[in-house]
Amino acid sequence: MNSTLAGVLTLVFILLVLAAVYIPLGDYMARVYSSTKDLAVERVLYRVGGVDPRSGQTWRGYALSVVGFSAASLLVLYALQRLQGVLPWSDDKPGMPPTVAFNTAISFVANTNWQSYTPESTISNLTQMLGLAVQNFLSAAVGMAVAVALVRGIVARKTGHLGNFWVDLVRGTIRILLPLAAIVATILVLQGAVQSWRTGFDFTMLDGTNGHAPVGPFASQEAIKLVGTNGGGTYGANSAHPFSNPTPLTNVVQILAILIIPVCLTRTYGTLVGDRKQGLTLLGVMAAIWGAMLAIVWTFESRTDGLATRAAGAALEGKELRFDVPGSALFAVSTTGTSTGAVNAAHDSFSAAGGGALIWNMLLGEVAPGGVGSGLYGLLVLAIITVFVGGLLVGRSPEFRGKRIGQHEITLAALYVLVMPALVLLGVSITVLLSSTTGFLSNDGPHGFSEILYAYASAANNNGSAFGGITVTSDWFQISLGLAMLFGRLLPIVVVLALAGRLAAQSPKETDPATALPSRGILYGALLLGTTLLVAGLTFFPAMALGPIAEALS
Repeated sequence: MNSTLAGVLTLVFILLVLAAVYIPLGDYMARVYSSTKDLAVERVLYRVGGVDPRSGQTWRGYALSVVGFSAASLLVLYALQRLQGVLPWSDDKPGMPPTVAFNTAISFVANTNWQSYTPESTISNLTQMLGLAVQNFLSAAVGMAVAVALVRGIVARKTGHLGNFWVDLVRGTIRILLPLAAIVATILVLQGAVQSWRTGFDFTMLDGTNGHAPVGPFASQEAIKLVGTNGGGTYGANSAHPFSNPTPLTNVVQILAILIIPVCLTRTYGTLVGDRKQGLTLLGVMAAIWGAMLAIVWTFESRTDGLATRAAGAALEGKELRFDVPGSALFAVSTTGTSTGAVNAAHDSFSAAGGGALIWNMLLGEVAPGGVGSGLYGLLVLAIITVFVGGLLVGRSPEFRGKRIGQHEITLAALYVLVMPALVLLGVSITVLLSSTTGFLSNDGPHGFSEILYAYASAANNNGSAFGGITVTSDWFQISLGLAMLFGRLLPIVVVLALAGRLAAQSPKETDPATALPSRGILYGALLLGTTLLVAGLTFFPAMALGPIAEALS
């Protein structure tokens, strides 16, 4: 079987599995966040934390809870990294340097998992389990909680309440993320992924020299890094390492793990608002962007323009031959279309057009289908902007599900859209102007610029992947990328919750089809797709022209 046919069959299988779980998982998640019953373990946690699960929070209370929880998590994770050398199970690994610990703590709390270090030689198994893996669960649960809070704001009837953050955090972790991660981890272990209490083993190579292979409880962290769209691996090679992603089957399972929650959350949204066709409209927009990006990357990585690619049959540099071009393209588009950032190939080795498409996938705001929670609330903000702009264009009142979109609502939506571009372009501009930073590039010209653009696009979008040709170990990159990750996570969340609060304070009214723009269907979906592409196009085309486009045309 040739690689193209295998890739097509893999794509069909992934789509069939997503279609099969779409309704049951989507409706299950809706029940999780709307149920009035608590599990026994949840009641224990509420009692220990002094949480009244029946109390509601305004958007300010919800936002303060998110920010406070994230700040506390950041401090704990920072301390754990700095002290890992004196803690048990360190395997003689010293505490991490201050700037690296700062960057990494922000990275995992922000659901980014940017890694400027080699995990197997830097992070102890205790830090992996107690710090990084825990944050993989919690940061993902925070994203889903914020998405659900926005949905509650859309359907609320002048209550001003968005639910309870602590309840949403606990339920998302225990009822959704833990079961799915357990299933994925079990499959990975059965296929040969490493899950061990040992820290490593020695071996003798064929030439007689000795080697050491680090191991640990890695399959379990591999599972949640994907299910929670986190992305930080336990090996420097990430999901290209055979201990993490041993077979083509596990590659398919990992792609499914990345996509399953973001895709099914559109069904959850439709169920919670009582209009499942709206959820299908959002899903259609996500699928259109994801499919277009996959076609672009797959096509350009399959081309044989040069002597080396003609001899190999495709652009195979930097790709794991177990997965070939189709498996690499599927993984790369899925991981940059969500906030995952895991990689099973070297994105820096992709063709200029293929690598440019991966950058563009992030610059669209990662809404196709986006990270767990963040993809849904990002697309809903764009949906509100679409209703406002579309309503003005055709002379209809700007309303979204019976809620008026006025000056304050559209201002908040605009702020949400502007945060990420401001962080990306500011970071890229300063880095390019600083002469000292160019020494950290392995390439000059357009590709060197693309490496910088990719780094800040990845950080501000909480993705975490990178073009490997840039070295980011200097204090400038550690601090600037860390701040981009922090503000790229928390500022949009606060804006989304403020928007949810504005919507929750309104009482929905009956929508007059003659005056209001419908927020579902093919026409609205096309408008939403156009708005998504237009916002990113107007903002980032000059930067893309200086990097990937110039390189592709050269």
